Amino acid sequence: MDDLSWYGVRCVFRDRRLGVYEERVTLWTARSSDEAITRAEAEAVEYCEGLDGTEYTGFAESFRMYGMPEEGAEVFSLMRESDLPAGAYVGKFFATGRERSG
Repeated sequence: MDDLSWYGVRCVFRDRRLGVYEERVTLWTARSSDEAITRAEAEAVEYCEGLDGTEYTGFAESFRMYGMPEEGAEVFSLMRESDLPAGAYVGKFFATGRERSG
């Protein structure tokens, strides 16, 4: 692909002091998913330098956006196969009661 596209890249971090994991989605213009991930991983290392006790886990995944980012634009999407009913799925993966946001 020769044209630039927008990508959302999710990177996962671990804060050893707080005992939490953080998932960050950053936006990048790149010619490929690999290029977007490479740029996001470089930023992830810089991000950790400013946070004592936080390390980048080495996990990154990208999502190619179609069009320019604007209000309401989808910046990341992940599909996971599961036989769990909706409430159990959300409770297992997202709303466990142990999340921190903000």
